[in-house]
Amino acid sequence: MSRNTWIIFIVICIAILGGLIFLSRQDRADVGEVNTNAIVAASEANGNIGDHVYGSTEGNVLLIEYGDFQCPACKSAFPILQEIKEEYKDKLTFIFRNNPITQIHPNARAAAAAAEAAGLQGKYWEMHDALYEQQDDWSNASVDERLSFFVAMAKEVGIDDIDQFKRDIESDAVSSKINFDLSLGRKDNVSGTPTIFLNQEQLESDVWANKEALKAKVEEAL
Repeated sequence: MSRNTWIIFIVICIAILGGLIFLSRQDRADVGEVNTNAIVAASEANGNIGDHVYGSTEGNVLLIEYGDFQCPACKSAFPILQEIKEEYKDKLTFIFRNNPITQIHPNARAAAAAAEAAGLQGKYWEMHDALYEQQDDWSNASVDERLSFFVAMAKEVGIDDIDQFKRDIESDAVSSKINFDLSLGRKDNVSGTPTIFLNQEQLESDVWANKEALKAKVEEAL
């Protein structure tokens, strides 16, 4: 290989590497000044979509889940968290943040977008629940098929404007919200899902996967 050919080859490799680095950073938001252990308000950085909160907004106990709608472990944790957040809703602040791991769950980000789009019509938690309850139905859907599942669920949970729902799934605002949540997860060193924090303490799986153990932790925090 001639000298000029080597130079061209190196330049191309550098360009490709630079492009990969750029793409890997596209989904990163600046959250350096954000307190991850508090309710995050809507802002331009998160597409004007703040944290989704269930229960008390003034409680001293904060339970935060970084979840992936296609994750089987998240689905297993879902009914336990449902019971806990319902039982303690007057005292406990529960927050769900998106952490789709698309390398192994190719439909996870699309599902997160469907939940966020539903939230823009006041049906976030209804879609959140439906996605986990019906995970087995849509998790292996193709790119062409999955929208049909999400639209059907949107109708089930009472979304009025389905056309707007479809537009919102693809919107910059929803994409910014998901990217923002992912950046919060990186700041909190989230490496898998579900990752669950109770007042900044990361809970082990033997706690969040056991209702009585999780309940005991919440009672202790209260």
